[in-house]
Amino acid sequence: MIQIQLSNITLILGAKRIFENLNWEIQHGQRIGLIGANGAGKSSLFKLIEGEHVPELGGSITRARLITTGYLPQHPELDPTLTALDAAIQGNPRVAEVHAELEMVEASLGEPEVYGDEKKLQRALERQHQLIEEYHALGGDSYPERVRSLLLGLGLAQSELTKPLSVLSGGQKKLIGLARLLLLNPDILLLDEPDNHLDLPGKMYLEKLIREYDGTVVIISHDRYLLDAAVTHIAEIEDGKLSLFEGDYSSYIADKDLRLARQEELYRAQQHEIRRMEIAIKRFAIWGKVYDNEKFAARAKTMQKRLDKMDKVEKPVIERKRMELQLNGWRGSNKVLELADISKSFGERRVFSNVNETIWHGERVGLIGANGAGKSVLLRMILGNEIPDTGEIKIGPSVSIGHYAQEHETLDFNQTVLDAVRYAGEMSESRATAFLLRYLFTYKQVSQKIGELSGGERSRLQLALVVLSGANFLLLDEPTNNLDIASAEVLEQALEDFEGTVLVISHDRYFLDRTVQRLLVIKDGQLKGYSGGYSDYLAANNGV
Repeated sequence: MIQIQLSNITLILGAKRIFENLNWEIQHGQRIGLIGANGAGKSSLFKLIEGEHVPELGGSITRARLITTGYLPQHPELDPTLTALDAAIQGNPRVAEVHAELEMVEASLGEPEVYGDEKKLQRALERQHQLIEEYHALGGDSYPERVRSLLLGLGLAQSELTKPLSVLSGGQKKLIGLARLLLLNPDILLLDEPDNHLDLPGKMYLEKLIREYDGTVVIISHDRYLLDAAVTHIAEIEDGKLSLFEGDYSSYIADKDLRLARQEELYRAQQHEIRRMEIAIKRFAIWGKVYDNEKFAARAKTMQKRLDKMDKVEKPVIERKRMELQLNGWRGSNKVLELADISKSFGERRVFSNVNETIWHGERVGLIGANGAGKSVLLRMILGNEIPDTGEIKIGPSVSIGHYAQEHETLDFNQTVLDAVRYAGEMSESRATAFLLRYLFTYKQVSQKIGELSGGERSRLQLALVVLSGANFLLLDEPTNNLDIASAEVLEQALEDFEGTVLVISHDRYFLDRTVQRLLVIKDGQLKGYSGGYSDYLAANNGV
């Protein structure tokens, strides 16, 4: 059953053409991963479905009768005065409405004009029965506990449930927005990067929710592991058009390569036929003039009509422009980092207890753990921004640290993109501009303030500045969070070729599998080591 149909959709925002004659059918029960480069129009497509954008004349969006959608934007707007739990509980207002009406009906049963009138009493009892059934279907008296369990499963801490939204992070607010939608249970969920800022248990919980959701799900995500684990289809936006692939992300990669190969073959064959026809048309036209023979001229016109009506196969784009990233490290000390009996507490909360660990030259080490376990605290201690209570952190004598910050706090948001690169690289304006173009910035963006950039653009700028630092020990905190898949793949290749050492915090399991040689897992104040990437760690812990 087709739930939503988009036909010949063209969307122009400002001077930019986002889509042109885009077609898409969303079918009941599909779980679709919507992918594409940053700026391809994924969020705009959701806004079209929700009516926030209107297609140009000629395009149409058709919904099946009574179909409901639930939309989670990248930055949900919630009442900042509410607590996390109260905001989530209000996600389904019908629960409160049914409860209030049920109390009214039950109160009316004790009124003489109701219990004294057989017909009124019968109607009231029937309505009470209907409301009780609906109330229980919505969760009944256990509804608040269901909401609490949902928030905890998605990764919110118990202590955060009673905090006002005004003090929570953007990622935490997004979790609450997601919980509200899940409680509302619409026919179609439209989720715009709901996995950003989730820790690994939260991502696994989200995957389970998507797989088991009794409806249709369309999810924008750059998490390739999630796209393999949870979706039934991949919808890719490229060059203003949408292509649908059946299967998970890995199947899509193989299918797309095959499609491109077939399209290349058809394109070459058709171009050969077009050239043959063009030569024949030219020859018949010349013969018609030279021999003054209408028969040849008529054949030239007939062939030209055939050529004009031919459905042209588009030339496939095999190699697309990608961010250029070359990390120029150098050897430096053999022992890069040593943690010797490190302990750290905040008040009564002990984060680390007598931790010992050594990272050697050339290692790629992943650092994982639940949100709040202490990953960022460890990075701050290595950088010298936080002092351990006991123990010592030793950095090799010829080690230079390059830091990529998750929230982009290493960037000056009032500085222009050009100035940031000029000062970091001690280069001229023209050289800095040429350098930024390799990181997919436009001439216009080069002169913008960093605060005006999108999350993905800030991520690319931070990576560019890490390159300019010439560091041989990289501390990377969630480097793929705002990168599209193509840029994440470029980063993976750059890290593979990097001469130095890498310690990376990441919840991107696909990235960890492709990048690291071992994992350090923070749990109960300790670091436990595992050989291999995330999948090896999962296998060693029986999938938990």
